[in-house]
Amino acid sequence: MAGPSMTETLVSRRERLWLYLTGGAVLFFLIVPVLIVIPMSFSDSRFLTFPPPGLSLRWYAAYFSSPEWMDATRVSLEVAVLTTLVATPLGVAAAYALHVAEARFLRVLQLALLMPLMVPIIIIAIGIFFVFAKVELVGTIPGLVLAHTLMATPFVVVTALSGLQGFDMNQEKVARSLGARRLSAFVQVTLPQIKPSVISGALFAFITSLDEVVIALFISGGEHSTITKRMFNALRDEIDPTIAAISSILIALSLSIVLAASLLAKRRSGGR
Repeated sequence: MAGPSMTETLVSRRERLWLYLTGGAVLFFLIVPVLIVIPMSFSDSRFLTFPPPGLSLRWYAAYFSSPEWMDATRVSLEVAVLTTLVATPLGVAAAYALHVAEARFLRVLQLALLMPLMVPIIIIAIGIFFVFAKVELVGTIPGLVLAHTLMATPFVVVTALSGLQGFDMNQEKVARSLGARRLSAFVQVTLPQIKPSVISGALFAFITSLDEVVIALFISGGEHSTITKRMFNALRDEIDPTIAAISSILIALSLSIVLAASLLAKRRSGGR
């Protein structure tokens, strides 16, 4: 069989070059705001200016010494932890059911579980607000946890399904044939081998809750305001450079969690 012609090879190289240039331009567009926010967080100016006229840690000190910001941070971390504790077992259980069951209607269930990733978040936020207003969950920690669980569970489902698809279910069947109950076989045989995927899903659930702002604008308030809502209000009322410091901290935390999840996924792939 004859190899590819010179013309086909040249076209292929040009297509790859165009793809690389487009991808690089998109990445640059996404990264530029980060490259601007982080230097501004070290500015000694009273206003957000770029490039910063001088370097200082005054806005980080202002953040850590502010009771209002610390209270909002505590609320966000509390909600993120509780969301992770709720969304992780729910997502793993749903992924397990989708993986082992053969009923056709479960495809519809899978679509419903992933719907929060497809529907615009503003529509979800409006729906949650009207429902929670009737049951008096607006402005409460349980309301925030339930709303964030709705957004975080799909990430756990996707990552857990990925781990289950790479796992030999015959091992669990052997454990059950020897007398183990399904739950016991899952906990003792399946779960330890898909643990990296579960941990990755939990990390994504945590970061989804911590960074979420649209739903928080609708249902958080008062002493239960999240840090993202306080940042939005601060931007609306006053351009405070403290926001740049908080944003830099959130960026660093989010990046660390994503890298940790990536390392777990890589370790899982390497262990197969």
